Amino acid sequence: MLLTRSPSPRRRALKATKATSRRLLPGRRVTPRNPVLAALGDADQAVLRFLRMHGHSEPAETVMKALGLAGEHGFVWAGIGAIGASVDEKRRSQYLTAALVAPAAVIVNYGFKVGFGRERPLIEDHPALARAPSKLSFPSAHATSSVAAATALGRVQPLARPYLFALAATICVGRPYLGMHYPSDVLAGAVLGFGLGMLAPGLGEAPTEERLFELAVDANERAQATNHAPGNGGASASSEIDNVADPGETPSETA
Repeated sequence: MLLTRSPSPRRRALKATKATSRRLLPGRRVTPRNPVLAALGDADQAVLRFLRMHGHSEPAETVMKALGLAGEHGFVWAGIGAIGASVDEKRRSQYLTAALVAPAAVIVNYGFKVGFGRERPLIEDHPALARAPSKLSFPSAHATSSVAAATALGRVQPLARPYLFALAATICVGRPYLGMHYPSDVLAGAVLGFGLGMLAPGLGEAPTEERLFELAVDANERAQATNHAPGNGGASASSEIDNVADPGETPSETA
């Protein structure tokens, strides 16, 4: 009869640990989590669950879903740029350029998504309330395109910046609200979008020569309005100027 030596308890525990490691992470070793990254990850999850589980009503969800559909591929931003181009002839080319920023930002965003490979969040008891063409999550394409377009359109028309960024912020908040993205996805997308919006060429203020010409025209119009305003002697002043003899004329010519 062959006698075999049974493994020691310590060796059996070591084998069990290795088997568990291989089962959890195939081909990788289990490494302790960085405490800073662990805290950020926990905060990311907590904010996601809070937004997904609180403040929900049928009207609010309907609005957020509608904004999500409008922001898909930057459609709403392209429409805003097209409207601006139709009503502002002087800045038509700038508006048309800004209208293309959002779709272009979506393409750039997808390259980052493929590089990071992070999947969308999954809350079993509160599933996502919308659909997406891709399972990739980081960074958010809605946040990237919305902030990029708001930045670009704001460079064309600075007075519209509060409204543009308010719309972009609402779309961004809607992504974790609907359970489609982690808050960190949205934050990274917003940073990327702001950079793309600032780098878009052909936007901003008009050329220096055009602005100087507009300032001169405005100054001339204000001066004419002041001279012809009632009660300031504008009419009498102009008549007196007409009656003043030209230095090159002779007295007989002025008589």
